[in-house]
Amino acid sequence: MPFSYLTHLHCPKCEKVYRPDEIQQLCVCGSPLLVDYDLQELKKHWRPSAFSGRPSTLWRYHELLPVTAPENVVTLGEGMTPLLPMNRLGMDMGIGRLWMKDEGIIPTGSFKARGAAVGVSKAKELGVQELAMPTNGNAGAAWALYAARAGIRASIVMPVGAPLITRNECAVSGANLNLVKGLISDAGKIVGQAVKEHGLYDASTLKEPYRIEGKKTMGLEIAEQLEWNVPDVILYPTGGGVGLIGIYKALRELAELGWIKDKLPRLVAVQSAGCAPIVKAWEERKPASEFWTDSSTVAFGINVPKALGDFLVLEAVYQTEGCAIAIEDAELLEEQRKIARLEGAFVCPEGAAAFSATRKLRENGWIKESETVVVLNTGSGIKYPETVHVEVPVLEPHDVMRRS
Repeated sequence: MPFSYLTHLHCPKCEKVYRPDEIQQLCVCGSPLLVDYDLQELKKHWRPSAFSGRPSTLWRYHELLPVTAPENVVTLGEGMTPLLPMNRLGMDMGIGRLWMKDEGIIPTGSFKARGAAVGVSKAKELGVQELAMPTNGNAGAAWALYAARAGIRASIVMPVGAPLITRNECAVSGANLNLVKGLISDAGKIVGQAVKEHGLYDASTLKEPYRIEGKKTMGLEIAEQLEWNVPDVILYPTGGGVGLIGIYKALRELAELGWIKDKLPRLVAVQSAGCAPIVKAWEERKPASEFWTDSSTVAFGINVPKALGDFLVLEAVYQTEGCAIAIEDAELLEEQRKIARLEGAFVCPEGAAAFSATRKLRENGWIKESETVVVLNTGSGIKYPETVHVEVPVLEPHDVMRRS
């Protein structure tokens, strides 16, 4: 069997087709490109038994990934994160089967490692020497570290307010790191100018086609971990929305292969009330979002005022009869504490927003008690120490420990 069944790329707007053995960015019409595989041929040869003995990384699905030669794979062991039952939290919410897909334990501390692993591997295969990208923090950290492992130079621009640890990850990798007084949209303008002037490979969200392929492995893993069944609902914290687009793509590919036969899960895009362009568009039944002015949230990873692939996110939500919901910062911070106390999991604020959304959707009846629900925690809470504020007693050596 071939290492990959990659065939071509296509534009989801104008349907123009592109070759995968050349560097591709956006379509000439300005749309992101999507990757295609020969699923009918793969269907003849690929069975779940193929995974027996394969490494527990996302590269176990290499036939459905875009890297065509195994020597170009750049890996830090990413993928196959645990799908954990959240029994006590589920009981508190009134949900019988609540699961967390925990991306906090993945290399670089967030799900961004998936997109970086596949994106950097394909960039290496295409002969890229230097890449550039704007970031809210975690993506830049992941791409900088994976680029270092691949021997590719990286230039990263992030808002000055991005989490300090992600800044440090970029700096320690040797990346050319720049901070901007503004949002990720401002960082994007600076990167766009640098790409134009210096001919760099633009690794901005959806301006290269392969980040989606790395993110879609979350959907492949959820299906495999549930023994090729699918949950009723999947909730995803949504900024640029690549993860949600990827999960939807994975589920559609598995359905075409005949590996899953049930109705696709209802996909939920979760945003912060301080930056909710997808939610507003969904509420108005629009195909794309508008720029969200004065955006602000403690869930820094989803502070994206306008996503390039917003129309793809909304399509995934509409086509699965899902929804989009906004959560207040106070709500997600309270949920973050509750998750830690009930389940011992220190989730990131974006993941906490998704759990808070689960609670609200159960309260209003959109999620039923008997349904199977998977919530994505997209990163480790320890990357956001500033979101937790506690007063801790300081004792003298002769003092008695205070008990709660």
